[in-house]
Amino acid sequence: MFPKVPDQHKIGKPLVPNGLGVIYVLFTTVYLFLIYFSGIAKAENGVSAPLTLAVCILFGGFMGLLDDWMDLKWRYKAFMPLIAALPLIYLAIEDGLRTSISLPLIGMIEFGDAYYFLVIPLIVMVVTNTVNQLGGLNGLETVCPAIILIGLMALSPFSYLILMLGPLILWLALAALNFKGKIFVGNIGSFAIGMTIASFAVITDLKLSLVISIIPYILNSVLILFTVFFYKKRASVSLDGNKLVSGQRQSLVTLITYRRPMTERKVVALISLLMVIFVSIAVLIELPWPLLT
Repeated sequence: MFPKVPDQHKIGKPLVPNGLGVIYVLFTTVYLFLIYFSGIAKAENGVSAPLTLAVCILFGGFMGLLDDWMDLKWRYKAFMPLIAALPLIYLAIEDGLRTSISLPLIGMIEFGDAYYFLVIPLIVMVVTNTVNQLGGLNGLETVCPAIILIGLMALSPFSYLILMLGPLILWLALAALNFKGKIFVGNIGSFAIGMTIASFAVITDLKLSLVISIIPYILNSVLILFTVFFYKKRASVSLDGNKLVSGQRQSLVTLITYRRPMTERKVVALISLLMVIFVSIAVLIELPWPLLT
């Protein structure tokens, strides 16, 4: 049913089914519609969090599907997620979500109307694209986003937690298969899960947690863009036996493997550990201080 592509970082480059992220998109959409019709998450002020989240994830999946089919150029992929920001903007306005963010050591920053029309679109665009950029190795596109999503869910009230409970279980199953090299979720999966993280963070008003959690993603994207713009090169690793090694520091993966051969699973494990560290910091900062004393 699914087209097979070579696993570039395995000896012999075995063919692996690609595009199984569509299963996540379809399951999550049906799940969120059932949540809406069951009345578990009631609509407030005429807007529904489950339906808004479903629309955003559907668009993320559609965007990934286009990329899988047409190999979209980055100048298009960078700005296409802005379309998915529209339902989030409407929900934020109607629900009266906070337009400020409280930063440690800095204090409260009030964005006003700029939060709706500038900050939310930036969140959607940056998160979706940075999640998509950190990939290429078995597990990176699935395990790392799952860690961030679990952190956001840990800070969410039950009424929002239930929105992602079923989809998270399915995503973890896909992540296990992806980590073992049995499947690829493709761009449809990485864009959909990136859109999921961005949309869920906006809906649950966990802006600070999101910003801290995606720092490794941002670091990876900065390295990639810097290399492309100034050196006109793309990040790549080579296979040395059953280990990955790089002679350049052009991305998070090549930075870790720079003149230091490592197995694919070890690289993925190290990056996942980095994600766990930043997500843990985000959770600790957001927790009520009485719980920490």
